[in-house]
Amino acid sequence: MTMQEEKHNIEDEEQEIDLLELAGKIWDARKTILKWGLIGAVAGIVIAFSIPKEYTTTIKLAPEATDGSKVSGMSGLAAMAGINLGSSQGADAVYPQLYPDVVNSVPFTVSLFDVPVTVSKDDDKTVTVRQFLEEDTSAPWWSAVMSLPGKAIGGVLSLFTSEEEAEGDGAVNTFQLTKGEQAIVEAINARVSADVDTKTSVITLSATMQDPMVSAMLADTVALRLQEYVTNYRTEKARQDLAYAQKLNDEAKAEYYKVQKQLADYIDRNQGIVLRSGQTERTRLENEVSLAYSLYNQTATQLQAAKAKVQQTTPVYTVVQPATVPLRASKPSKMLILVGCVFLAVVAACAWVLFLKDFRLPKKEDAEVK
Repeated sequence: MTMQEEKHNIEDEEQEIDLLELAGKIWDARKTILKWGLIGAVAGIVIAFSIPKEYTTTIKLAPEATDGSKVSGMSGLAAMAGINLGSSQGADAVYPQLYPDVVNSVPFTVSLFDVPVTVSKDDDKTVTVRQFLEEDTSAPWWSAVMSLPGKAIGGVLSLFTSEEEAEGDGAVNTFQLTKGEQAIVEAINARVSADVDTKTSVITLSATMQDPMVSAMLADTVALRLQEYVTNYRTEKARQDLAYAQKLNDEAKAEYYKVQKQLADYIDRNQGIVLRSGQTERTRLENEVSLAYSLYNQTATQLQAAKAKVQQTTPVYTVVQPATVPLRASKPSKMLILVGCVFLAVVAACAWVLFLKDFRLPKKEDAEVK
């Protein structure tokens, strides 16, 4: 046996002795570790039951494919790699991958402030989303304790702020939100989310609230508002063309009726006249009526085409999973909190026994002796 092998054997034996020694310390302090674990279990129970219940409603939408004629054979290979080329091609700038940004935008979130919802836990009381978040949403008891310094500072600062500045004019200005409005926007963004599957373009919308009925109604409203937003965007150009075509058609119709009446009045006034000038005037009026009718007919055709274009560009969404009132709370996970607190307490107890229990600072007498 070489010297190097003997050295390795000695190190292995020392490592085994160290591990056995650590295990022995833990075993000797098992009662202390058990006490810490029980304390962690009690803390976990207190924390788990102090956190309010949250209910989550999920809706899944499947939008129709856009610009399918422009998708080449490479889109199939891209889909296998998790990339959807079909949704991003063409002139549509708001494709499904941007829907989460639309849902979390300030104008979209502010539009949810006044949505009426029914609080099932409060005798089916009807309030707005903003009122529910401000008045009917609770927080753990430690949040109130931790917010005391901020409230104290805010109370002092309010003495130097005028009442008009603190309350505002009552209207929500999306360009400049107040602190209270910004807090509501952040609360809604934290509770409402949108996710898009890049392979299938399926849109998953979810709303989490402390009341199951409020959660379901808010999720359903978010889905409807998102569909309206995308529909208005994609049909905006077509609706502008439709309005212009309607205007041209109305003008052509009025002009046609005008010259037609002029021709009828001329014929009524000039019955039996065989003068050449009279015949020429009648021919001119008949030509104007013919031209006006032709223009009216063309604008009517364009108007029908514009109406069809609006219908063609209107997106269609298939509701894969509709909104339903959740029966079970999604948060908090009491078992997970309990296990986590017990684990942390046991780890802390082991660290105390192994590393901190025998550690002590040098006393003053020891320093003087040295």
